Amino acid sequence: MAEPVTAGPLGPRRWPWLLAVLVALGLAFYLLQPILLPFVLGALIGYLGDPLVDMLERRGMGRGLGVSVVFLIFTALLAIALLIAIPALIHQIDALVRKIPDIYRWITDTLLPWLQARFSVPVSALPEIDWTSRLAENWQSLGKATASTLRRITGSGAGLLAGIFNLALVPVVAFYLMRDWDILMAKILRMVPKAWQENTALMVGEADEVLGAFIRGQLLVMLALGVIYSIGLSVVGVQLALVLGMVAGLASIVPYLGFIVGIVSSLLVAWFQFHEVSALLLVALVFGIGQVLESVVLTPILVGDRIGLHPVAVIFALMAGGQIAGFVGVLVALPVSAVIMVFLRHAVAHYRASDLYTGE
Repeated sequence: MAEPVTAGPLGPRRWPWLLAVLVALGLAFYLLQPILLPFVLGALIGYLGDPLVDMLERRGMGRGLGVSVVFLIFTALLAIALLIAIPALIHQIDALVRKIPDIYRWITDTLLPWLQARFSVPVSALPEIDWTSRLAENWQSLGKATASTLRRITGSGAGLLAGIFNLALVPVVAFYLMRDWDILMAKILRMVPKAWQENTALMVGEADEVLGAFIRGQLLVMLALGVIYSIGLSVVGVQLALVLGMVAGLASIVPYLGFIVGIVSSLLVAWFQFHEVSALLLVALVFGIGQVLESVVLTPILVGDRIGLHPVAVIFALMAGGQIAGFVGVLVALPVSAVIMVFLRHAVAHYRASDLYTGE
């Protein structure tokens, strides 16, 4: 008896198995989400460090020693961030909170009357607020909430031990994944049915390009832009330069969003601080230089011409991941959406080559 005809390597008989595997993986992720955070963070660190370890290995260094060197680099960068950037960031956030009364007063006394006179629109007056007592109450509430959380954590020996264990588990997972990354990928590929291995290797390579562009390249671009904006605003003399620069850098994960958010907020802060047009021009110059460097230097070198995700897809993926699985979902949203995009592109190509599309 003749064998049933299959439609290439992913024939009708194999699609149900593939869908069953994907559904099982999704269900397992959803059910295990409470314990996945250290493993996801470890996998992210391992993925970021694997190219550096491969480079050291090509230069004759042993895999284990290369992993140790990369770990030392990552640890040094983290220590610098914790010792230098975090205290300065907290200080500037505190300064920003203290500026809220002045901003509110400017909106009430200047902006709303200007809008009403300029556009002849009815604008309701904002209520008077005792900001001294209101901020004191909020800070007191924040302190109470923090103390309550700490009491719940430290009051439960099991909760405290679980938190310490999860924190300690991240570098352990990252170390072993970084050391055995290539071996694990090869073993996973060998578990794929032989008829699928060639196409799977091709799609995994394309997915790695997209992931590299977003997880390695785009994160470096975001960090570089945050540093450029922060330094530029500091040179201009704008208060809250570190907060404004880092927010603009993080928001640049969506093209042009970081520029828009950064320049608008920085212009407002500069106007409150200086009340001079020249300061606004200098702030605009800082963000203009940042955009030129991103377009001419950062993106071509760090991201290159690798295929990225559409900005709307990035926003949707981040929001969907957060809605489904919280912080863990946000961490895996872009990698999963990048892989899905690669598979969808191949599925569309297969569909356009099929009889259903051509009408034959």
